Amino acid sequence: MPRIPLLPPQASNFAQSFDELFYVLLLLSVFFAGLVFSLILFFALRYRRGSRYNRRMGHRGQLALEITWSVIPLVIGLTIFFYAARPYAMLYGNAPSDAMEVFVIGKQWMWHFQHPDGVRENNELHLPAGKAVKLTLISQDVIHSFYVPAFRVHRDVVPGRFTTVWFVPRIPGQYHLLCSQYCGTEHSRMTGTVTVMEPAAYQTWLASGGQREQVTRRSMVQAGEALFDRFACVSCHGFAPARAPSLVDLYGRAEMLESGRTVLADHDYVRTSILEPDKQVVKGYQPIMPSFKGQFTEEEVLELIAFIKSLHTGDGVAGPPTGATMPSVPASEAPRPTRTGTRP
Repeated sequence: MPRIPLLPPQASNFAQSFDELFYVLLLLSVFFAGLVFSLILFFALRYRRGSRYNRRMGHRGQLALEITWSVIPLVIGLTIFFYAARPYAMLYGNAPSDAMEVFVIGKQWMWHFQHPDGVRENNELHLPAGKAVKLTLISQDVIHSFYVPAFRVHRDVVPGRFTTVWFVPRIPGQYHLLCSQYCGTEHSRMTGTVTVMEPAAYQTWLASGGQREQVTRRSMVQAGEALFDRFACVSCHGFAPARAPSLVDLYGRAEMLESGRTVLADHDYVRTSILEPDKQVVKGYQPIMPSFKGQFTEEEVLELIAFIKSLHTGDGVAGPPTGATMPSVPASEAPRPTRTGTRP
């Protein structure tokens, strides 16, 4: 299908589907606008004052005509709905299992990106072409909206809630990154660039830690582990029965709360448990965990989540498999074997 020259390039796997939907809606709008305008003009002339039309004829219903002009728009509307629902559900649905995850934090007035291996960027995002990318987004202050016109990707970025979107960037090049939600007086300056690179060039860029920033060569898991150590989280969340249960194998598990509700231990659950532990008290434990609100930035919360997510049972020993180690607790400092704590 030929493209309208004013539209940005179709640089992602979803771009063509949304463009086709746009063309269909545009053509339908032009057709019905022209039809309505033509009928208005025809009736205005045909039944104008002074015409020979016999106005003494009473009104006679046209059931077939009324059904026709009701059914046709209904069919068109349902067809467009189902046609649009498929790419919408894919864009905001589950990403492919091999998708590369990048964490995005919106803040007044910049975009901050964290790659899993520790590379960080501000207002710039580098991605490999042909690789599925999953973005996990959250805002540090107000509602923002992540928008890359060339990808036809748009996702609200909400404080206190993780949202996701995925796509496959296809064409190497540089594309505009915008915030499409008014977020304050300097909203218009909240722009950036998405650079799509050939896979080999991207790996070179990634290995160098980014082209412009001096980055810490710690992965997100390692950074989260360092925070876990610094705040002595192990004193409650150690291996042995303690004031709070172990965090091993927590991520992705269904947790029963004191309220009787069952929640999935995902990003939102872990974040809420860190910042507002009283909201989701695990069944069998007391709400004694202090809130860490104001002590962790959103970047640090993401790093802690990455660390907790990496903790799995291995070879019969509760501990992280690779890239992370649960700090050990000296026997003399081991927590009491009583279940009186809460967890994130």
